[in-house]
Amino acid sequence: MEELVRYMAATLVDHPDQVQVKTVEGPESVIIELSVGADDMGKVIGKQGRIAKSIRAVVKAATAHNEKPVFVEIL
Repeated sequence: MEELVRYMAATLVDHPDQVQVKTVEGPESVIIELSVGADDMGKVIGKQGRIAKSIRAVVKAATAHNEKPVFVEIL
């Protein structure tokens, strides 16, 4: 999942070298933390959060059969 999120974010931003993705696995869920450069934050979030919602929807669909739910946090 990290590679999928990294690929989606890198295609959206101007500085793909600043994209960092980290997975934190908890007892009941998995959290994928996405961080980008300060100038690119708006491009990843989008107007009214539409792009962020789309990224979360793709990850949710890709992990539908996992035992633990997977969430994406944009830092």
